[in-house]
Formats: sequence, C-alpha cells, structure tokens
Amino acid sequence: MAVTINAPPGKVWPWLVQLGGDGGGWYSWDRLDNAGRKSAERVHPEWQNLARGDYVKYMRRDGPVDAWRVAVLEPNRFLGLHGLSDLRGRSLDAEKPRPSAYTEGLWGFLLNELPDGRARLVIGGYQTFRPKWLGRFLDYWLYPPTVWIMQARMLAVLKRNVEQMAFVPQNSSN
Repeated sequence: MAVTINAPPGKVWPWLVQLGGDGGGWYSWDRLDNAGRKSAERVHPEWQNLARGDYVKYMRRDGPVDAWRVAVLEPNRFLGLHGLSDLRGRSLDAEKPRPSAYTEGLWGFLLNELPDGRARLVIGGYQTFRPKWLGRFLDYWLYPPTVWIMQARMLAVLKRNVEQMAFVPQNSSN
C-alpha cells in the first residue's frame, strides 16, 4: 500500500519514528488497535529517539507490550520492524527455537522522495502463523481484509497529519 504526501520525507519521518502504543499510536482506528487511546496529531520531541533494537509497543487495556522490534532504521528513508510472538501476544526471543504455535512478521515503511519534493510512503510486509492450519485460516479469511482496512486508515491519517503540520513554523504552539 502507498500514499503520496505533499511534504518532503523529512517531514514524514518524525511521524513514523513515534509509531506505537507508548508513543504516537498507530494513526488508524484507535479503538481497535490502540486500546481507545487517541493517536498523536502532532510530532512529539520526546518520541523521536527510536533506535535499532528498540521495541515499538502495542497498547492493550492493561498497558503497553512489546510488539515490533526495530530491525532497520535509515532516517528519512526506511523503517523495518520485526515481530515475533506467541499466540497470546507475548514477545519471543528470535535467537531461540520457535515454539509450535507463534506468529512472525516483517513490516516495512519506505519513504521515497519525489522530484517535486513530495514523499511517497510505501508500506509492506508479511506475516506467518504456526501451526500452518491456523495460518491458512488467518492468512486467507481474517488477516488480509483487516490489514487492508487498518493500513488504509493509517496512510490516510498520516497524509492528513503530515500535510497539516508540514509547513507550520517550528516555534508554533500547535
């Protein structure tokens, strides 16, 4: 999935860096994927220190939990997240053998600068489930439409937020 944003990649990047339940949220349907907590509508300086190896958290009603480990971080260009958890949502150690039931995925956010100074944000990834029978069910019936709906909303909200804030002076209180 992709969207063209009327702002340069440097104006989009801070919004990606603050993704997560303990940060800016997921910019999607907050009741569904952010425990009802509203996603950020501005860039927050306190959420701009993301580094390789950090965890981007998912918000549950009982608080944030590790969801995605930052695997690749190329500022203003690419954010690559790796998720590995048991089927209860508890993170697993990627260095240890996988249990019989788990889910694993990659989620990438690519920013391309367009010739006119705009940005093209491309989101892609994959998810696998074990046992395989569960994966077949989730991969065909539940996961694709859910991901499509959530990511389409994420892209629309990111586009709106970035474009609204892209040209606001840095010292503005907005």
